[in-house]
Amino acid sequence: MNNWFLGFFTSSIGRKLLMALSGLFLILFLAIHLAGNLQLLQNDGGVAFNKYSAFMGHNPFIQLVSKGNFAFIILHAVVGLMLWVKNKTARGAQGYAVVKTRATQTNPTFAKFMWLYGIIMLVFIIIHLVQFWAVMKFGEVGTAVQLVDIEGEQVRDLYSLVGAAFTNLGFVVFYVMSMVVIAFHLWHGFQSAFQTLGWNHPKYTPIIQVLGKAYSVLVPLGFAVIPIVFYLLHS
Repeated sequence: MNNWFLGFFTSSIGRKLLMALSGLFLILFLAIHLAGNLQLLQNDGGVAFNKYSAFMGHNPFIQLVSKGNFAFIILHAVVGLMLWVKNKTARGAQGYAVVKTRATQTNPTFAKFMWLYGIIMLVFIIIHLVQFWAVMKFGEVGTAVQLVDIEGEQVRDLYSLVGAAFTNLGFVVFYVMSMVVIAFHLWHGFQSAFQTLGWNHPKYTPIIQVLGKAYSVLVPLGFAVIPIVFYLLHS
């Protein structure tokens, strides 16, 4: 079993499949994460967002998915780096003798810089985790994260934690620019994942392409709008 998995992981087809499947999982997670973050825009002093955060932090299924998300982020980054190194080596040895998929032919610019988008996103994710998740998990209550009473229950005031970041202009600019990079990455990655998995059909592929482009724009735009609006209302 271990030999089979190792062989699958080290093969070109196996890596591309892992890249596609982990990418689709992360795409789904982004939509769910956006739905929660939109609670920040409710004019209720953070009640809705803190309730959402408390639910996400205590629900066993959500916690399992969250841990899986971390694993898929690492897997996606590692496999993507391995594929990039392999393709770069192949280009150097054979003068760009690399098989071009339909996705790379359709979006050559996006495909060419996918590795750069990936690195920028990885940096953003690390900063995001350190600034929010790590403080939430390991920050000392009473200093980094206060407790607030919501409907008779004491929950962590993550609204104030996020609010402190979203009233910092430098962080807002960095966040918005990171969403632009994510949009570029998704624009190519969404279609590429379906292409890799062989989910092509003359009738449905054009629909998937339209949905992929819409998702690539609307979801990062939704994330970007939140800190902008928050900053304008609270700074």
